[in-house]
Amino acid sequence: MSRVLTIAILSRGPSLYSTQSLVRAGREAGHQVKVIDHMGCDLSITRNKPMVYYYGRDCKDFDAVIPRIGASVTTHGAAVIRHFELMGCFSTLTSAALLRARNKLSALQILACNGIDIPRTIMPSTRAMVHGFLNKIGRPPYVIKVASGTHGAGVLKAESKQAAINLLDAFYQLKEMVIVQEFVAESAGRDIRIIVVGDKVVAAMERRSNSNDFRSNLHLGGSSTLIELSEKEREIAIEASRLMGLQVAGVDILRSKRGPLVLEVNASPGLEGIEKTTGIDIASHIIKLIEEELIEQRKSEYEGN
Repeated sequence: MSRVLTIAILSRGPSLYSTQSLVRAGREAGHQVKVIDHMGCDLSITRNKPMVYYYGRDCKDFDAVIPRIGASVTTHGAAVIRHFELMGCFSTLTSAALLRARNKLSALQILACNGIDIPRTIMPSTRAMVHGFLNKIGRPPYVIKVASGTHGAGVLKAESKQAAINLLDAFYQLKEMVIVQEFVAESAGRDIRIIVVGDKVVAAMERRSNSNDFRSNLHLGGSSTLIELSEKEREIAIEASRLMGLQVAGVDILRSKRGPLVLEVNASPGLEGIEKTTGIDIASHIIKLIEEELIEQRKSEYEGN
C-alpha cells in the first residue's frame, strides 16, 4: 500500500510485547503508529459529530485503530471503539464483537447453536437445580468457570458433585455468573491456540501445563510447542472467529475423543507466546489486514461515486 496510514493502538501497556510488536510492524510497513491509553480517552457525544479526545487532542485523523482491551475495562473499551467506528475509523475489533466474545456464556451459545462443538456446558440458575443438571454433562470431575475470567483466572476443577455444589454456592453468594463444563480428561493440561487474521489461520501452537494444573495457559507457567493442525481444526477456528465477528482472534481448541472442541474465542489474543514459539510475525499480518480493508473500502467508495 503506497499511502501512509495513521494507526492508533488502543493499549494501557505501551511497553507490553504485543503492543510493541504491532508498533514495530506498523512502522516497518511505513505507517505512522501511536499508542493511546483508551482509559485516557474522552468522548464527545453531539448530534452527527461524535469525537474522541486524548488528553485534549482530537483523534479524528486516524485511519485505523487496533484495540488491545483488557477484560477489566471491557465496557469502557467498547465505548471508545464504538466512538471511533461512528467517526468512520476502521477497527480490527468492533465494539459488538468485543462484547460478544468477552461473555463466555453468550459466546458458547452462539458457537454451539451454529454447529461448533464445545465441551458440554450448563449454567444452573439456583442451588436446587445443580445436582440434577450436573448429570447432563456426565460424571465428575467438572470444570467451573467465572463467565468474565481470562488467562485461566476464575477456572476451577471440582473432583465431585458435592465439591461442585460447594463452589457454586460460593459463587452464588458473590453474585458471580459461572458456567460448569465437562472435564475432557484426554486433553488435561493441554490445548491448542490458533490465531486467525481475516479469514486465514496464520499461526498455531500447543500449550502444555508444566505441573499438575489442568489449565494450560502460558500466564500460569505453561510451555508451548509448534503443532500441525488438521484441516478440520483450521476450518473450525476460522468459522468460530467469523461467528464471533472477529477480524483477529485467538481460538482455543481441545482435542477430544469426539473431535475438536472450542473452549474459547479470544478477542484480544496475546502475541508474545505464539510469535516466539512459531517464529511468525503475526503483528505484520494484522497490519496487512488493515491495509487490505482500507483499500477495499476506498474501492467501494470510488465505485459508489
